[in-house]
Amino acid sequence: MYHDFNVCQPADERGYLPIADHGLIGNLRTAALISIDGSVESYCVPNFDSPSIFVRILDKDKGGHFSITPTVPFTTKQSYLPSSNVLQTKFLNDKGVATVTDFLPRQPSSNTARPLLSWLIRRVEVVRGSISLRMECAPAFNYARSPHTLEIIPDLSIPVPDTTPDHIHNKALFSSSEAKLELDLRYVLESSLAGVPEPNLELQVLDLTEKGHLGHSVFCNLELIEGQAVTFILRTPPERTYPHVAQPSTERAKELGIPFEKLVLGASNLRAPDDPVLTRALVHELLETTNQYWNAWIRRSTYSGSWKEAVHRSALALKLLIYEPTGAVVASPTFSLPEFIGGTRNWDYRASWIRDSSFTLYALIRLGFTHEANAYMDFIFERVKAKNPDGSLKIIMTHRYTIHGDKEFPEEELTHLEGHQGSRPVRIGNGAIDHIQLDIYGELMDCIYLGQKYGKPLGYDTWVAVREIVDYAVSVRNDPDLSIWEVRGKKKHFTYSKVMLWVAIDRGIRLADKRCLPCPKRLEWFAARDELYEVIMHKAWNPEGQFFGQSYEDKDVLDSSLMIMPLVFFSTPADPRFLNTLRAILRSPERGGLTSNGLVYRYDVNKSDDGVGGEEGTFCLCTLWCIEALARAGEFDKAMLSKAVAMFEDFLQYTNHLGLCTEEISDAGEALGNAVQGFTHVTLISAAYNLSRMQAKLKI
Repeated sequence: MYHDFNVCQPADERGYLPIADHGLIGNLRTAALISIDGSVESYCVPNFDSPSIFVRILDKDKGGHFSITPTVPFTTKQSYLPSSNVLQTKFLNDKGVATVTDFLPRQPSSNTARPLLSWLIRRVEVVRGSISLRMECAPAFNYARSPHTLEIIPDLSIPVPDTTPDHIHNKALFSSSEAKLELDLRYVLESSLAGVPEPNLELQVLDLTEKGHLGHSVFCNLELIEGQAVTFILRTPPERTYPHVAQPSTERAKELGIPFEKLVLGASNLRAPDDPVLTRALVHELLETTNQYWNAWIRRSTYSGSWKEAVHRSALALKLLIYEPTGAVVASPTFSLPEFIGGTRNWDYRASWIRDSSFTLYALIRLGFTHEANAYMDFIFERVKAKNPDGSLKIIMTHRYTIHGDKEFPEEELTHLEGHQGSRPVRIGNGAIDHIQLDIYGELMDCIYLGQKYGKPLGYDTWVAVREIVDYAVSVRNDPDLSIWEVRGKKKHFTYSKVMLWVAIDRGIRLADKRCLPCPKRLEWFAARDELYEVIMHKAWNPEGQFFGQSYEDKDVLDSSLMIMPLVFFSTPADPRFLNTLRAILRSPERGGLTSNGLVYRYDVNKSDDGVGGEEGTFCLCTLWCIEALARAGEFDKAMLSKAVAMFEDFLQYTNHLGLCTEEISDAGEALGNAVQGFTHVTLISAAYNLSRMQAKLKI
């Protein structure tokens, strides 16, 4: 498929779309990426970190996809329903307009009548004229590694008005014994206009094995006119059998002398709650209740500052990253999307980094979402209380957990996938799980401290465990580590980690004082905090360059993570040393800085050996931290606040058509890295909040 003046031309071979050209849907268990041309490009079942069944974004030929696309030239628009995570893609043509509505069902929190249905629902409807479309469902089990079989069989979950052979309603059943997973694709036909018949649909076998698929797929061609709609439902079918009466038909209704609708209702009562009779009414109910769920959730926001639309979209995106059973927050629902097209920096972020989640918690608390904050704090405290055999805390040994609370997430390269636009290797799992990243104790303690202001108070047993975190931070404050950027080189005394270790000790002291909690090592904590501050000021400061260096060993290397200093109250935003560091980072790379076109790099990869190699784009997190630092400095210099506002509004132009953010942005303005990136949305919320606060304070 290629684009010419925004018109998409159907083609036999469909290449890669830009990373930004996708929306995200989810159900707080998993999430799916939907492209602007109507294809499910990434989807893992049943959880975020499960193997993928669709991952065409990483291999256009054999990655697997579920597409609904016009077979005639068209233009496309994609948007969320207002205040919702229900996604709608619109195809426009001179002769007709069709919409595809995508969602993973959610029930209102007060609704206990039905369990969560782990269905991927795609409703295509023609709203004007007529249009030809093609549906293809081509799963590729277990990251496209496991073979599967396909059967097209009668669908016994559908009420049928006629059971004659000409009216058999079929479904596609995909089975992979190796992947230990089954999927079925069902559909519901309907017409919303009087005099317009239901559309015709026939599922047919599609052979894509020449492209590397390990089993057959299905397709159907649709000729739809105004008022006609088809809803496709993909799920893992329950392993149950039902009596014949559980599939209602008009013939059976006549035999019993009751209305067909009443028979359908009775049949539903014979089926399990997670396997109801599939009807038009059910499909409409699921769409309505899912939309209501998202509307009700975002209405709880207390945010009243500027850029409210961008902030609320970021909040809705963050909500999609929460794994509800444990309260964990996944860093990103995607894996191995490149930080540089054709490069090697391709990582799996489908896990809960303590660092990311702590900042996420901060953002949710600032917006008034204390329920999510408390749920995640419960998740964290369970990890805090779990000790290693030597008496140390498990949280000390690693910086991230799977969404289930485990620590096993082995890194593996999938050599059979070509990677997005040839960006290899494709990785699953993350080898950084065993890294020593001492900064996370600062982020965790800052998170706990903030949670105490807005959430549930600490119990004594939890406080004892928290004290041990602070004691550990005191004991390792002079140790080297691999820090926030998860370098794969040698350990160093990274300045960012030292600052965050200072934060860990400082927040422990503040907690003890504000809550009057027992603190046997209070004086030791005070001494360690003050000593660490002095050491940072002496060993991280570059007197010749007049800026803080990346590490004690590399004081000549700038690192934009140090924009965190005033954000965590390590320094004031007016401190001359910090301001000089900020000004140095704001210079262009050609002048020795890290800022290009208002976007900020992490560090100069040519000056700092991170053990990875390859190039990368500007880092969205760093840009937003820089904006927030400027905003705070703006209290003492209004010109800096004006610059912060200009940079922030410019940054918003780099979000995609839906307001979603990736991890990085290329020199050409293209989205790079995993999408949707939680850390970016967190810092967007924080920057907007503090910009608005500073504008109000200075009455600008």
